[in-house]
Amino acid sequence: MSRYTSATDRDREAMLAAIGLGSVEELFAEIPEGVRLRRALDLPPGRSEQEVYAELRDLAARNVSAEDEISFLGAGMYDHYVPALVDALVSRAEFLTPYTPYQPEVSQGTLQAMFEYQTAISELTGLPVSNASVYDGPSGVGAAGYLARLARPDRRRLVVSRGVHPHSRETLVTTAAGWEVEVVEVPLAVGATDADALAAEVDERTAAVFLQQPNFLGAIEDLEPLAAVAREAGAIVVCACDPIALGILRPPGEVGVDVAVGEGQPLGNRLDFGGPSFGFFAATEAYLRRMPGRIAGETTDVEGRRGFVLTLQTREQHIRREKATHNICTAQALNALAGTVYLSWLGKQGIVELGRLMLKRTHYAREALGLERINPGPVVREFAVRVPDLDAFCERARAAGINPGYRLGHDYPEYDDGLLVAITERRSREHIDRLAALVEAKAGVAA
Repeated sequence: MSRYTSATDRDREAMLAAIGLGSVEELFAEIPEGVRLRRALDLPPGRSEQEVYAELRDLAARNVSAEDEISFLGAGMYDHYVPALVDALVSRAEFLTPYTPYQPEVSQGTLQAMFEYQTAISELTGLPVSNASVYDGPSGVGAAGYLARLARPDRRRLVVSRGVHPHSRETLVTTAAGWEVEVVEVPLAVGATDADALAAEVDERTAAVFLQQPNFLGAIEDLEPLAAVAREAGAIVVCACDPIALGILRPPGEVGVDVAVGEGQPLGNRLDFGGPSFGFFAATEAYLRRMPGRIAGETTDVEGRRGFVLTLQTREQHIRREKATHNICTAQALNALAGTVYLSWLGKQGIVELGRLMLKRTHYAREALGLERINPGPVVREFAVRVPDLDAFCERARAAGINPGYRLGHDYPEYDDGLLVAITERRSREHIDRLAALVEAKAGVAA
């Protein structure tokens, strides 16, 4: 917990004198009158600590966590089991407290953790270079767009599949506006990227093509031919990946992907009501110097002993602002460390077994529900279905202590009756059968 030390009037007078000013008003003299608030803040009266605790407790009680219900909610963040080992290690003071490792001689632990994280991400993605993490999955997509802008300066067009996470697409559109780059969206066909539509949009103006594996609807994309279309046009191939699914899917580096990004929350990070988490970012060596953030490297000291350093740091605080590729700092390093510990706990065989378990249970759940499939092809961890009278179904599920999934109509108006159902190792066959019974109960009433 941070310590709060108040400033007295005497303290303020001393600080103002040190900078040659007579009042706080002089300090803020450059702020235009039109944006000043010439009244006291509209805040309620102060309360005692006990009263504040009681109110915060009541507010917290309104939330329903994944520990309080059976949750099939996914759409980018998932209710995975986090082993006690993760908390035990990331809670150690030496990991909780360090800032950016400016001095490698006293930051070897932090730098080694970053290096081990990068190694794990490179092995997962099949790409040779990984940075030391980004803020989250969507910001990774946005950063990949900027990388493409720098690497293909004569091209002002980004083509993105509608199967990419809606938040990632929104982030890409928002950031691309600042670079004066057009973002073109390619539709889906039967739940997966429309290959013909993609081929029609990709041309010599395209800097990069953005795909997702599995896509937002849970479908496994046939990445290799999609990537080939982009590469033939000289465009960079960016793929947002589910790190758990990479345990059983071909690595993006083996199917023509140049840049792999993704949301790291499934790796040892709890849902925590939406964050924080971390994002991963890996690429081919051709884009090493265009990557955002920091890269830790392995070296030897003057005595030949193994050591670690920051090899590259493309952050605006370290280099000239016009050459910086991102503003990423320490923010997500602790979350990335949790991901490293989790992957080490799983091991190479464990992540394969976890992927296979999710694969089996996901297909079991899709069969058990027996609803019309939006994405009839192969799926790994979640699937999309159409639910007759979706409102009533969700109400029945909530009454039974079940969150049935994510309503696709929030982001896909064409699927206003669509439900995205997510499976993790925490969703047992019993849980799935309970959800399927709600579908059968409605069918029985209708009959």
